[in-house]
Amino acid sequence: MGRRVLVVLAAVVVALIGVVAVVVYAQGADSRAVADQQPQTVYIAAKLVPAGTTAAEAVATGLMVPTQVAAKGLPLGALSTVDEATGKLLALTDIAPGEFVVASRFGTTPLGQKAIQVPDGQIAISLELSDPARVGAFVSPGSHIVIYDTYVPPVAAAGTTAAAAAAVATKQTRVLLDDVLVIAMGSTTLTPPAATDGQAQPAAAAAGALVTVALPPALAAKLVQGIQTGTLYAGLRGTDTKADLAQIVSDATLFGK
Repeated sequence: MGRRVLVVLAAVVVALIGVVAVVVYAQGADSRAVADQQPQTVYIAAKLVPAGTTAAEAVATGLMVPTQVAAKGLPLGALSTVDEATGKLLALTDIAPGEFVVASRFGTTPLGQKAIQVPDGQIAISLELSDPARVGAFVSPGSHIVIYDTYVPPVAAAGTTAAAAAAVATKQTRVLLDDVLVIAMGSTTLTPPAATDGQAQPAAAAAGALVTVALPPALAAKLVQGIQTGTLYAGLRGTDTKADLAQIVSDATLFGK
């Protein structure tokens, strides 16, 4: 009986030793596998990285985040560090979310950078105005303006008398658009291109009298019609300005109440 107990105990001990050996071997195999993979830190785009964004800014704002991948799966030229030198470089084009970031996506001259930033859902329209018609040099990107249209109203009916037609043919002026956002004056935009040396670029002087505004599609069509058929004049809006859209001023009403 005593010998049987000893044999059973010996078998249990041997089994335990075997289990321990298997666990130790498995842990060693995992360590060896990880070591063989040589994991390396690379950056991946967590969100869209717009063209013109510096690498340092993309990391600071969470647009790019570091992750570890096996050396065998490392993309060629993957960006592994963002230091003082690489942090100043600009994204040459938009980098889509989920992309491994490669160093060649950054440089000093963004290719995909937008020359002008148009608000979502709106359309940019440019119109040429004289200096007085654009309030001299006092309208700048970010200003809100009122646009007036001076036009010749159409003849009401084919049988209209000559006197009536002449009266109708008198020019009239009314508000075409009462609140318009200016996004560029000449080559000076609301969001100027980022500087490549880490310093802000000075604003360029407005070229000529070209004013670019942003409007919803329906109002953009009205502005285009006004450009083609009338003479436009702009006024700089003050705080809480309310323009009378129904007011019509003509030669006959110019000195009236």
